[in-house]
Amino acid sequence: MTSVANSPGLAATLSRLEDGFRAANPTSAKLHARACSIMPGGNTRAVLYYDPFPLTFVRGEGATVTDADGHTYSDYVGEYAAGLFGHSDPRLRAAINAALDDGVMLGGLNRHEAGFAEIIRDRFPVMERIRFTNSGTEANLFAIITARMATGRNDILVFDGGYHGGCLTYVGGMRPHDVPFTTHVARYNDIESVRALLEARGDAIACVVIELMMGAGGGITADPGFLSALRDETAARGIVLIFDEVVTSRMSGGGMQARLNVRPDMTTIGKYFGGGLGFGAFGGALDLMQVWDLTRGGIAHGGTFNNNTLSMAAGTVAIRDIFTPATAEALFERGEALAARLRALGSAHGVPLSVLGAGSVMTLHLQHRLIRYPSDLCTPPGLRKLLHLALLELGQSIGRRGYVTLSLPQSAQDDDRLVSVLDDVLGTHAAAILEGLEGT
Repeated sequence: MTSVANSPGLAATLSRLEDGFRAANPTSAKLHARACSIMPGGNTRAVLYYDPFPLTFVRGEGATVTDADGHTYSDYVGEYAAGLFGHSDPRLRAAINAALDDGVMLGGLNRHEAGFAEIIRDRFPVMERIRFTNSGTEANLFAIITARMATGRNDILVFDGGYHGGCLTYVGGMRPHDVPFTTHVARYNDIESVRALLEARGDAIACVVIELMMGAGGGITADPGFLSALRDETAARGIVLIFDEVVTSRMSGGGMQARLNVRPDMTTIGKYFGGGLGFGAFGGALDLMQVWDLTRGGIAHGGTFNNNTLSMAAGTVAIRDIFTPATAEALFERGEALAARLRALGSAHGVPLSVLGAGSVMTLHLQHRLIRYPSDLCTPPGLRKLLHLALLELGQSIGRRGYVTLSLPQSAQDDDRLVSVLDDVLGTHAAAILEGLEGT
């Protein structure tokens, strides 16, 4: 354990880290300034922004990324769970190249999509019928619309801290850019808050949408008893239960629902299922999904790129040949082991470090308060910045909010290095971290 008696305070530490970051990344700074002249805030994806400016990456290979100033990092951002296969898997390259050779947009059905849907259904039996989209956001949006059309009801129930896409964000309640459904917000892991809303508005609620682990909500996982009760309550009232498994689908061959043995009415997926390309899908029981069946007078669901050949071809190889159920299980166990090692570092340095999440997706929190609900999250922004910049300085790339995602190309040595670097960071900056937590 490193001595902290003469360590600088939080303000001085942040100043030094930021000065070092600016000095080391002049090209990224220039590229961000240019981007600000044409895009609001200099980016087109909010999660990628952080101060003083975000790095611009120019290359990825295996489990590493290289920025515009030539620095290479171990990639533990993992494209926020979409980068499961890393950056250069030869099997995916071959599938994409073959699809390119056959023609990208053919203006009709292609030979990949039905087979790909069958592979997904085999993994997620609840998805008896499946439709493709271009993102997890779209998948969740259309799953909700499916429930509203199938039930004839209009309202939806979500959870505070939930994130179901760029226009379905409930971190801190409703936001102005959320889709204007009549929305009721319950407390995650609190079945009584759900029952109260169902008692008041149950006849109007079409669906309940829930993540089995809250991605943007700090990695809080759903209690099995809560999910079981939620399943009973929704079934009794004819409410469609939608599991957003856009992130948690990687937790086993059949996602988190298989690991927890709870069956929803509908499931949404996305992220890595396209083999690194844009993808989303929603599916559920036949009686729900038939609202989209044009052979039975159903409603049209459009989308030019829904069945694009590149995602269909890459996704087929990704799920059929690479991310097998056995591989999913091994990755889950690797993540659980890494999280335990990271937690131990906090105790070793006298720093209150919580590591929440499940399997290969986790979030680091520097705070005293125990975390059960999203309202318990209170890591000061300055400490998130300290941790992020200090890890970048030592070649480890994680999300600013403490987000860590594993990918298949990473080795045991990569995980050892992350543990070693975080050990160094916590030891070096323990005093500044504890100062930042005073009064919290």
